[in-house]
Amino acid sequence: MILGRKASGAAALALVAGGALAQPYEDYAGQTVVAMFPAHPHYDAVMEVLPTFTEQTGIEVEVDQMQYLAMRERQTLELTRPEGDYDLIGYVVFSKADYVYADQIEPLARFFMDPVLADPGYDSADLIPGYMENLGFAGGDRGYLAGRTGGQFGIPFGAETSVLAYRTDIFEEHGLEPPETYEEMLDLACRIEELEPGMTGIASRGQSGHQTSHAFLLHLNPYGGGIFDDDWNVIVNDEAGVQAAEALKTILDCGPAGGTSFGYAEAKNAFLTGEAAMILDSTAIGGEVNDPEVSQVVGNVGFVPHPCAVECASQTGGFGLAIPRNARNPEAAFLLMQWLTSKEGDKLIALAGGNPSRISTHQDAEVLAEYPHLAIFGEALENADPDWRPIIPPWGEINSELGTTLNMAMTGEMEIQEALDIVAERTEEIMREAGYYTWQDAAAE
Repeated sequence: MILGRKASGAAALALVAGGALAQPYEDYAGQTVVAMFPAHPHYDAVMEVLPTFTEQTGIEVEVDQMQYLAMRERQTLELTRPEGDYDLIGYVVFSKADYVYADQIEPLARFFMDPVLADPGYDSADLIPGYMENLGFAGGDRGYLAGRTGGQFGIPFGAETSVLAYRTDIFEEHGLEPPETYEEMLDLACRIEELEPGMTGIASRGQSGHQTSHAFLLHLNPYGGGIFDDDWNVIVNDEAGVQAAEALKTILDCGPAGGTSFGYAEAKNAFLTGEAAMILDSTAIGGEVNDPEVSQVVGNVGFVPHPCAVECASQTGGFGLAIPRNARNPEAAFLLMQWLTSKEGDKLIALAGGNPSRISTHQDAEVLAEYPHLAIFGEALENADPDWRPIIPPWGEINSELGTTLNMAMTGEMEIQEALDIVAERTEEIMREAGYYTWQDAAAE
């Protein structure tokens, strides 16, 4: 369902008439780029800066914003049409594999090779590497990462990583240091209630399905685990997987009541209302902790990078931008994509409250004066793992199986090892049905 279409700026005609437009935009002045974006705080910030793009270029922009699951459903229909209604789409990270595999989004090479369209000052090296690989590349290593056989299909835009937010006032009162390791974090998770009656340790997702899976994955890579090894053998039920699941259960057991039914919104609200002293989740919370309309902990929140276990590894997720194969105005859409993710665009969006995608924006003095927490977010991004979850077409089914079965271990209905063994067996079946063991099976004959 479309939540709303908003048109940016009305300066195009004046710019054209006055001859103020310069190449490369003047050939596209007067065109309208129709975009589909998620209803998300980052894209709310984008809406604030779109008039500047129109003023500079003469290209109009119309935007449909919708909840991301509804957006995914709409895109599934739109991308199959001979001619689509959208020139630019925001897509959630796990959609990348589906859209590339179905040949529904444009490879970006032809746009960046065009000297009329490609800005020589774009500085792609400044885009956060883990996000570029996770959100933008396909066809390389393991099919969904960068590599010599890969190509770029999108640009990260509204990408997120995981950080630990904590109550500075509570920590100062009890002489606590924010945790740097999992051992320290899990110890604090269960001690907070003793130190501060009425408050719990860490707010976490735990709802059956996607939310439990997401929470488990937050801990899996730091413990050195994964869903698969390099040959697609399932390893989710190994020692690292068990340790990650045990960490999640400790967090849920020592966290707010009802945590095994929490999605992100419930976990976030438990922290923002003072029910929990910490939350380990997306950097998206950074824009809300000091907003008095939603937060009761204004001025009392600090951030540290995702704690380390065997490794230091944080989430890669969020959204990217892509040009549909059936776009009506792909070149104008590329110019908008390029502008939004340029150094200028990234900084303007950050100052409006969005999530920066560039290293330089996280270090910009003007941005940090307004949002000091972005310095820590930039530090956390150094550990963002592009292989945080496998972005392959069967992942949706595997993700559902993982989150549903593991939730039963979180609620005490089965043992952790039993749950992960069931997940591993079912995952292997799903992968075999999808053809991932074709070459292995042939070699074994």
